[in-house]
Amino acid sequence: MRGRFAEQLSERVLVFDGAMGTVLHAAGNSLDRALPELNLSNPELVSTIHESYVAAGADVLLTNTFGANRLRLAEHGCSVSVRDINLAAVRLARQARRGTHRTIFVAGAVSPAVSPGQRAAVRVDERLDVVREQVTALVDGGVDLLVLETFGFLDELVEAVEVAAELTDLPIVAQASFTADCLTPGGETPREVAKAVSALPVTAVGANCTLGPQHMLTVLDELKDAVDLPVGVHPNAGMPRRTGRRFTYPVARSHFGRYARRYAEHGAAMIGGCCGTTPGHIREVVARLADLRPRQSRPVTAVPKPRPAPPQSPLARRLARPGFVLAAQITPRGGPADAELIRATGADLVLVRGHFGDALHLERETGVDTITTVTAWDRSLAALQADLLGAHAFGLRTVVCETGTPAPLGDYPGADGVWEVDSTGLIGLLAGLNAGRDHTGLTLATRTSFHIGARVNPGAEDADAELARTRAKLAAGAQFLITRPVYELGGLTRMLSELSGVDVPVLVAIAPLSGYAEAEYLAYEVPDVTIPPQTLSALESAGEQQAEVGLGLAAELLERARDLVRGAVVVADDLTGEIESLLGQQRSPA
Repeated sequence: MRGRFAEQLSERVLVFDGAMGTVLHAAGNSLDRALPELNLSNPELVSTIHESYVAAGADVLLTNTFGANRLRLAEHGCSVSVRDINLAAVRLARQARRGTHRTIFVAGAVSPAVSPGQRAAVRVDERLDVVREQVTALVDGGVDLLVLETFGFLDELVEAVEVAAELTDLPIVAQASFTADCLTPGGETPREVAKAVSALPVTAVGANCTLGPQHMLTVLDELKDAVDLPVGVHPNAGMPRRTGRRFTYPVARSHFGRYARRYAEHGAAMIGGCCGTTPGHIREVVARLADLRPRQSRPVTAVPKPRPAPPQSPLARRLARPGFVLAAQITPRGGPADAELIRATGADLVLVRGHFGDALHLERETGVDTITTVTAWDRSLAALQADLLGAHAFGLRTVVCETGTPAPLGDYPGADGVWEVDSTGLIGLLAGLNAGRDHTGLTLATRTSFHIGARVNPGAEDADAELARTRAKLAAGAQFLITRPVYELGGLTRMLSELSGVDVPVLVAIAPLSGYAEAEYLAYEVPDVTIPPQTLSALESAGEQQAEVGLGLAAELLERARDLVRGAVVVADDLTGEIESLLGQQRSPA
């Protein structure tokens, strides 16, 4: 492997993995703990992250050893053996590449001996001893190369290279960290760093951390101009923002991937990610570089494939058969009344607007299959994922994704809600879980089998914007569509015409109007609802028969919709015998 790393650098762009610490934090580990210690206390988690980067297509895995030296571990109150932590780290990374049909290098990650705040208090000879101890353990563990990363002071980087070169003839990659003014924290330019390091026995030079994708391109160009050695860049996913106990990073995978392509076009030989990057970012890098890399280097991985998905959801099975699908929508009130309401509908599918637990409880009580609405409002991505995985484990399969609407906040009716993702992002989360990936891109031990639905509004005032949102939901992974309640079919017909080339089942929501007052309110005071003038006139002149007229209009609408859509959802929150009759009359024998 020693000679092969330099050989591969000369032949193609090597993709390094992304952040280890970011994903460990996302998994619930404190920002204040010594993360390398997890090599011993939670090796399964570290292994899973390595395997996820292998699955993403990374050519180089960095060991979970940044800060795994005596002084840095002591800063976190960790007194575990430095040698044991580093040996375990190498073993975990090497295990992750077993059985793959392509070359994957394991790189021993070496940080500066001390954090910047402790630098002045530690003598040079002690720094050298600390680096020597860690490098010895990494080499003994069997790494293929060493990566000295995130060095903010040139003298420390030079010291570390010299120590490593004394101990081994393994390839050495020397990486410095630069700030937005393209200087190291110690004040050196990329050219000064490159010139100093290239005079030492290193295989490649590079930059990592601190900078996001855009500024890193400038550093790359300066490094390339200064030396003839291979150059690598490993930017952060933008500037971090601390939210409570978490750091979040703004750079989307697509933006990161675009810059990875530019790095390659500017001559980078190594491209990876630092803080804030995930397996999803690296997967995007691999995709963007696909035509620049030999076909045989495309990722073929021995990471265990997720288990086959369980059988289709009840709705999917019904949609696969001929006939018109009918469901009833209810909002659970709690207690036996819910079961009675469902039995009264006679429906064999019920859309539940409420918590997952409500749907699961109703399924057990009534034996009727449920469709559950999931809203993204006021929920973190991690919390949504945890709830969804738990619900799936209990048997929930069919979900409809909505952004959600926050409740009014006292005297601040214009106050917005809190969303980490909207409905489109929620659909993407579910599609990822179905593919065996979590929200960070991490490979899961199994995959889910959610049947993913999305809400659409044919009555939206801006029809073009609604159509664009609908297409985005389908692209994110939506497998069926349910409309908002409609009171005329013109908007639905136009939307279906625009989607005519898309093979996606659509269910229309029908909500019988209780009378003129409700119709007038919806027509004039609720945005994006279309009530035809003739419907308003019919209800206004109906006198005491308004509810019956509203039901008749709904039945007529439902009958005409049969030729347009695959099914209907009748909103039955205020169920009457007439609505029960409506469902019974409309049910297809199939």
